Amino acid sequence: MKFYGYQGCSTCKNALKWLKARGISHQEIAIRETPPTLAELKAMLKAHEDQLRPLFNTAGQDYRALGMKDKLPQMTTEDALLLLSQNGNLVKRPFVIDELKSIYLLGFHESTWSTAFS
Repeated sequence: MKFYGYQGCSTCKNALKWLKARGISHQEIAIRETPPTLAELKAMLKAHEDQLRPLFNTAGQDYRALGMKDKLPQMTTEDALLLLSQNGNLVKRPFVIDELKSIYLLGFHESTWSTAFS
């Protein structure tokens, strides 16, 4: 399982603490330096019913600075995914994916995670 996160993100810290408390093995990846691949983003998009917006960190500075609120509705899916694959700051975090176990999580909500890992 890959856990894309940011060291300074309190939500990521809480998610990591949750995983560690349950002994769930994972590979931590710094999302800013190594964003999810296009293939991973496509898999996450499919798991989230082809809704692009949930994949974006809408509260982030880069999202606002790039004017994504107005640009995203006009973008093609391919262009949006390419942008996410090149700028980890734009990706919703934590971004957790394990395609073999069909785990596709964005953000940290304990109830959702409990269901995913049960």
